[in-house]
Amino acid sequence: LEDQERHLLVKVIDRILYKLDDLVRPYVHKILVVIEPLLIDEDYYARVEGREIISNLAKAAGLATMISTMRPDIDNIDEYVRNTTARAFAVVASALGIPSLLPFLKAVCKSKKSWQARHTGIKIVQQIAILMGCAILPHLKSLVEIIEHGLVDEQQKVRTITALALAALAEAATPYGIESFDSVLKPLWKGIRTHRGKGLAAFLKAIGYLIPLMDAEYANYYTREVMLILIREFQSPDEEMKKIVLKVVKQCCATDGVEAQYIKEEILPHFFKHFWNHRMALDRRNYRQLVDTTVEIANKVGASEIINRVVDDLKDENEQYRKMVMETIEKIMANLGAADIDSRLEEQLIDGILYAFQEQTTEDVVMLNGFGTIVNQLSKRVKPYLPQICGTILWRLNNKSAKVRQQAADLISRIAVVMKTCQEEKLMGHLGVVLYEYLGEEYPEVLGSILGALKAIVNVIGMTKMTPPIKDLLPRLTPILKNRHEKVQENCIDLVGRIADRGPEYVSAREWMRICFELLELLKAHKKAIRRATVNTFGYIAKAIGPHDVLATLLNNLKVQERQNRVCTTVAIAIVAETCRPFTVLPALMNEYRVPELNVQNGVLKSLSFLFEYIGEMGKDYIYAVCPLLEDALMDRDLVHRQTACAAIKHMSLGVYGFGCEDALVHLLNYVWPNIFETSPHLVQAFMDAVEGLRVALGPIKILQYTLQGLFHPSRKVRDVYWKIYNSLYIGAQDALIAGYPRITNDPNNQYVRYELEYNL
Repeated sequence: LEDQERHLLVKVIDRILYKLDDLVRPYVHKILVVIEPLLIDEDYYARVEGREIISNLAKAAGLATMISTMRPDIDNIDEYVRNTTARAFAVVASALGIPSLLPFLKAVCKSKKSWQARHTGIKIVQQIAILMGCAILPHLKSLVEIIEHGLVDEQQKVRTITALALAALAEAATPYGIESFDSVLKPLWKGIRTHRGKGLAAFLKAIGYLIPLMDAEYANYYTREVMLILIREFQSPDEEMKKIVLKVVKQCCATDGVEAQYIKEEILPHFFKHFWNHRMALDRRNYRQLVDTTVEIANKVGASEIINRVVDDLKDENEQYRKMVMETIEKIMANLGAADIDSRLEEQLIDGILYAFQEQTTEDVVMLNGFGTIVNQLSKRVKPYLPQICGTILWRLNNKSAKVRQQAADLISRIAVVMKTCQEEKLMGHLGVVLYEYLGEEYPEVLGSILGALKAIVNVIGMTKMTPPIKDLLPRLTPILKNRHEKVQENCIDLVGRIADRGPEYVSAREWMRICFELLELLKAHKKAIRRATVNTFGYIAKAIGPHDVLATLLNNLKVQERQNRVCTTVAIAIVAETCRPFTVLPALMNEYRVPELNVQNGVLKSLSFLFEYIGEMGKDYIYAVCPLLEDALMDRDLVHRQTACAAIKHMSLGVYGFGCEDALVHLLNYVWPNIFETSPHLVQAFMDAVEGLRVALGPIKILQYTLQGLFHPSRKVRDVYWKIYNSLYIGAQDALIAGYPRITNDPNNQYVRYELEYNL
């Protein structure tokens, strides 16, 4: 089945379960056979859907049915069936609560009949811990007691799964619950001294998760003991063992009781000898784990201790290995800064990152992040190396590969702030001119990065010192606004907005007008970030050249045929009103409503809707001015007029809540209310929104008084609509309605009068 089809079927089964309830019992096994495999699907959403169905099934069929149905699968010969059954049982436990399943688990884990049953029982405990996280804490002791005997089982597989289950329980319980694990510390301890291979790996994993739960002094003692075995296992060729050893070293180094001195002397020499090699860089999971562990050790022993050992590897011939070194140094410096890096190490670092940056064959984000972070952390200390760094960047901006050019431009935007800190304005000016010359770039990804770099430079150098001057730069950006690529659009608008905000006087008003029209098109972009940047830029431009010119052209734009264009225009009008105050816009806008053309009038109403949404509580000064216009719109024969007017009233009433404009709002409510029986879904929605908004501003009792007349009407169609409004009222303001319910006198059997509401002090 396709994903979509499977999703639909799952939903169908869900609905059927809901309808059948306990009648589903005879079919539980059939459903489980189909649904259990979803629990081990690669796709996260498939797993979630599987869990959802099994938990609903458990609630419908009950615990007894689930256990009797799944019991035979627990000691099935097939490993696959046992695995899915264990996962399904974990879901049942989370649906019906762990306590209800404990007696059953106890029996299964002690099963003498077959080791498969014991293995599955313990796996269920592991899956419960993974699925439920910290929710296992109340039952931790009983869960540990159920599985502890598995550590000394004669079957190797049972011992392994027990250790893994303990690790999962400890991970879920972090940082609590060490006292529940008292009984298993001894067998685990014996185990790591006697076992080898897979079994040892699982036991080490369990101890690795238990050490962070201990008090500092115990953690220190256990770490020293377990370290001897870990250091021996550093040499293990098994990939799985390597991952676990790294994880345990990380956990041990992160605990409080372990001293830095001990790590430096005992662990670091072996650690670097066995793990920092090319082979570790090739396997993705080992690579991740090694970087994380090294960063954790650095947090304990200091940055320079680790960086000193790996800095020369930035010049290694293997690129994947260089990346691993770069990522480690980047994370360490992001965490710990550059305070303990001396001048010799600083030279090696800059030399190394420049080499690694220039020699990369695949341009990805690791080198870029590393370079950016290291330069930013060294800050003022980079000053002597900046000419060399900029030389490299300029040389790479000229490369024939688009990826290289893009990365060089991205790097400029990362280090512009540092160049400012080092007062290298001349260098930045030079970079600005070079980037300006590259604005003819044909690859959109690269052009986007170049615009981003220009933006970073404009930001730090300021408008007055910018080279090329702003008056030359902006005309070059105007045609780029037509580019349809999202990255280019976003960066270009941001840059134009920055200029409009901080240096509008360098550009003529006519040029700004031209840009306004380019921006109108962008208000309908798919990406929200672009629309938001456009909105902001529009505001800056309106502020710069005054609202009148912009407004005249925008109002003309309401006459065009294309709807999308008109909607964008209405948003733009609202932005102008927000940045230049509404009184500059409202007279012209309301005057435009007199044009006897549907599109224009709807556009004006839409603008008012956005306008009140944007200005919020400033609307209290303008509500009386627009009342007559909204009255007219709410009495219009055209549906869309009334719909848009309702939307405007919703925003208006939400904005002026608590500012004493109730008289105007009640007046408008009288015009909104007759639309109650409309059938057009858009208008129904707009009407409900307006009523909800007015509920907030006028208080729910006012709306309740309007609603009571229709709640018990003889016609069902009338009742339906009124109850719909009452229900939304009840959801929104249940407590406030109490005082407004009608009074009913007491009768001989019942007391209806609520005297406490009639007290008068």
